[in-house]
Amino acid sequence: QVQLVESGGGLVQAGGSLRLSCAASGRTFRYATMGWFRQAPGKEREFVASITWSGGSTDYADSVKGRFTISGDNARNTVYLQMNSLKPADSAVYSCAIRFFSGAPFGSWGQGTQVTVSS
Repeated sequence: QVQLVESGGGLVQAGGSLRLSCAASGRTFRYATMGWFRQAPGKEREFVASITWSGGSTDYADSVKGRFTISGDNARNTVYLQMNSLKPADSAVYSCAIRFFSGAPFGSWGQGTQVTVSS
C-alpha cells in the first residue's frame, strides 16, 4: 500500500513563493506518475501538475504554467512543487496522488496541505 504525505503549505502574500513536498512510501514507483491537485472551498478538485518518475516528463495546468515547477528526487521518493508568483486564486488545499499506469486514475491521496495567499 502506498502512503503519501504532503508538507510545506502555509500563509504567504501575493507574489510570494512556497515549496510543497510529497513523500511517498510503501512500494516502488519507477514507472509511476505523481500528480499535484488542489481544491478550493466550494470548488471541484483540479489538476495542477504531474511528473513521471522514469523520465521526468512533466505536465502543468494552464493556470500555473510559468509559475509552478514540479520536480522529483528518486532517492528520497519525494516530489516537490515549487510555487512562485503566487496569487490569491492559488489558495486551496493541495494534495498529491500517484498513478501506476498510463490511463489509470490517480489514487492513494495524501491528507493535503493548506496554501493561503493573501492579497
